[in-house]
Formats: sequence, structure tokens, C-alpha cells
Amino acid sequence: MNRQCGILLHPTSLPGPFGIGDLGQQAFEFVDWLVDAGQTLWQILPLGPTGYGNSPYQPFSAFAGNWLLISPQLLLEEGLLTEGDLEAYPHFSSGQVDYSAVIPAKTALFRQAWQAFSKDSAHPLQGALQAFIRREVAWLDDYCLFMAAERYFQWVNWTEWPTELAQHDPAALVNWREKLADEIGYECFLQFLFDRQWTALHDYATERGISIIGDIPIFVGHESSDVWANQSLFYLDETGRPTVVAGVPPDRFAATGQLWGNPLYRWDRMAERSYDWWLMRLEQTLRRVDKVRLDHFRGFSGYWQVPAAEKTALNGRWVKGPGKALFDAIKAHLGDLPIIAEDLGLISQDVHDLRDSLGLPGMRVLQFGFYGDSADPHLPHNHPVNCVAYTATHDNDTTRGWFSELDAATQHKVRVYGGCDNNGVVWALMRLVYTSVASMAITPLQDLFGLGAEARLNKPGEPEGNWAWRFEAGQLNEGLQRAIRDLAEFTGRWVPPDVTLTGTDSAEIEYEEPLQ
Repeated sequence: MNRQCGILLHPTSLPGPFGIGDLGQQAFEFVDWLVDAGQTLWQILPLGPTGYGNSPYQPFSAFAGNWLLISPQLLLEEGLLTEGDLEAYPHFSSGQVDYSAVIPAKTALFRQAWQAFSKDSAHPLQGALQAFIRREVAWLDDYCLFMAAERYFQWVNWTEWPTELAQHDPAALVNWREKLADEIGYECFLQFLFDRQWTALHDYATERGISIIGDIPIFVGHESSDVWANQSLFYLDETGRPTVVAGVPPDRFAATGQLWGNPLYRWDRMAERSYDWWLMRLEQTLRRVDKVRLDHFRGFSGYWQVPAAEKTALNGRWVKGPGKALFDAIKAHLGDLPIIAEDLGLISQDVHDLRDSLGLPGMRVLQFGFYGDSADPHLPHNHPVNCVAYTATHDNDTTRGWFSELDAATQHKVRVYGGCDNNGVVWALMRLVYTSVASMAITPLQDLFGLGAEARLNKPGEPEGNWAWRFEAGQLNEGLQRAIRDLAEFTGRWVPPDVTLTGTDSAEIEYEEPLQ
């Protein structure tokens, strides 16, 4: 059995001097640390360019990369910035991402790089940029025009643009591409830099034996190049506004459900086109990562559809999703499915059946296991082999923060199950996911550090103040590295390079006749 373990950490949380984690030296050092810590998996969040609320789950594109992750230091090394450019960059604290300050600072820096690069026709990267544009033309042209138009129209919703442009009329696109040529070039440049830096990091991780687990949200935001450029694939009215939107029904956590507001797919039209948009999306993502977590997997079996005029998700209805047909198309196009099914929340039997028919691992989150009885599927003694066990996800509080808010009875249950006192809860729960039979065990980096609620990355339902936590380089010390490596080794999730596993071959076992 191939048992693995890894760390959940989005690159924005890496340390560094530029106000936000990036794809530079600290990212490569983190890969090295993972290797020496006996880890083989690095799980991240979606890599798209973030919009409102800075959420990776509401990007401007399902294909583009987050330009905020571009490393200025690497641009300096390639001659795209000067020492003076970096010396003039503002100083930022290392603990949290201040997006309101980082975005304009990095924008100014990257525009300097673009202005110099665009005037230097002999720059050695000019050919590589053109090759990138040709390779990614299927989504890049629309994305770059969309972002240029967003800026030109001062970020009003695209349905408020001139009608021909809003409707993606081909003749209008030609005119606007000419009008916004420099801005479009700048956006292409950013995507080229992101792709170049991410590819180098991904290649390095692969060489070091680290598999990167990416993330695909099932839905896309309305304010995205995806919806604007593919309006026939979504339930929209004649002005481009959604007629129905995504959400989840009422449950014990939300009496009126959750109204997400994402436009919903016209799966019938996607099927007529052999799911080409989804195939391109998966193919693009799997060029960047090795495995992918499909967020809200239950929506592929059936999803909660809410009229767009509703103020809550209460008056929605279940609608059948594409089911196995989509995944059959993916497998025919891409081969085996390196997919993890995010099967959390309100899950019906048809979702389990779809997941199991595809042979996909699901998810088990240990924090969830203590709200039910001993049969709760999130408790390790109930885990199947084909799953990913987590202490927590990016949507949960840290384990220490979560435990501190539990009532006394539930805290007692955790202590009994974990065989620990209050001070040992975090590592006790980490041991539980590592000793689980689950083929993969993932722990957020915050739990390795034993941090509390101050290090929480996201609070679902709260649009502000999320995605900001960062760690500092000194926290990845050798003692912590040795402790997690020992745990990985003794639970069979890592084998030292100079150790060969041995065992008894089944053919050598002699059985006695049973007693009569």
C-alpha cells in the first residue's frame, strides 16, 4: 500500500520580503524542507488571479495564474528589474498579507518591468513569451482582453460594458483589442511570468519527489473571463446576468442555506460539445499540478439551484448533474483520473456511488468526527483506505483554535480518543490521521506549528479578513522537521532513502490444518 503524507499550505502564506508569499527562493526552500521532513505531498489552493475578497475560490479566470505570486527577486535575476527597483519597494511586515497595500505595490513594480521589456525587442525572453501566447491562445486572448476591459471600465460588472463587447461579439473584440493593445500585452506578460516561475517550481518539486495537489472549484464566478467568453454554457439572460445560481440547502448550520451566487452550467450544452471546456480546464490544471482536489464534488451528481432573484438559498431545488458522463469524457481524453473528491457536507448515496464508481479517494476531516457517535465516518477507525485524512482544511479553524472553542463534553471526547491532555491535543490528532489506514494524510502547516485561531486562513461566510496568514522562515526548524519525519516513518508514510522494505512472501507461509 502506497501510504503518503503532506502539508497543506497555499503559496501566499510563504515568508518573504514582498508582503505576500511568492514563487521565489522561499518556495524552493519549502520544497527542500518537505523532502527532509519525510513528506511527499504539498497541497495548495486554486492558483487563479483573485478578485473580490482575495479568495482563491472566486478568481477572474479558471485558467490564468495569480500574478501576485510572481517573485520580484526572480525577475531581478532575469534582468527584468533592477536593484534600484527592489530598493524602492515598500517594506512589509512578515506576519499577514495586507492586500490593500501589496496589490498597488506589486502592480507598480511589474508595470516597470513591462515597460522596459516591451521596449526591448532583443530581450532573450521575447521568443519565450511569443511561444507561451501561441500555446495558451485558447483562453489567454479572452482573459487578457477581459482584464484590460475591467480596468478600462473601472471594474464595473461586464454586463455594463458596451453591448457588443459585453456580448463577446467577434467584430467588437477586434476593435477593443486594438484599443487596449498595451494593457492586453501587460496582462499576457504577467501570465507568462507566472507560468515560467510556477513551471520551474513544479519541476523542482517533481525532481525532489514532491507531488503537488491542486484545487479546482466546481463553479466559476460571474465576474470572470470564463463566463463572459462562454455565455452559452451558463444559465444567463439576454443581458448576461444569471437566471439561476449555485448554493446549498438549509441545514443545521444555516437555517436558510448558503447562497453562493455563482452562475450554473448548461450541462446539456456542455455535453453537446463533449465537455470541451471542462477538458481544457482539467488539462490546464494538470499541467501545473500532479493531483487535483475537485471542490464540491457532490455538485457533479446533483446541485442546489436557486432562482437568481432570491435573497437566500431556501427556495432552491435539487437538479441532476452530469454524473459519470463527464468523467468518462475526462478519462478518454486525459487517461487515469488523479482526482480527489471533496465529498464533505450534505452527501447522499448517489454521490458516494459516483465517487466509488470512478475509484476516487474522498476526504475525511478529523475535526468533524467528534460531533457524532462512534460510527462517524470522519473518525479514523472508520476510514477507508482510499481516502485523504486531514486534521483540518483551509476552511476550518486550526486544531488548537478549534479545540479551545469546544464545549467541555466534546473536549473530553477528544482527549479520550486522542489519549492526551489539553496540551497534547494537536499532535495527538496529527498522529491519528497518520496512523489511519487512509492512503494519504494531510496536515495544515498551522497545526504543525501548534498555532491557535490567530493563524486561521479562512472563515466561510465572512467575505473580509481571510487568506492573509503567513508564517516566518525561522518557524521551519530542524526539531519540527525531525519530529514530523519520525511520525511519517513510523506510520509507514515515508521510507528513508537507504532503507529497503522487507516482508514475508505469501508463498512462504505454511498453514496448519484447522482442528477438527
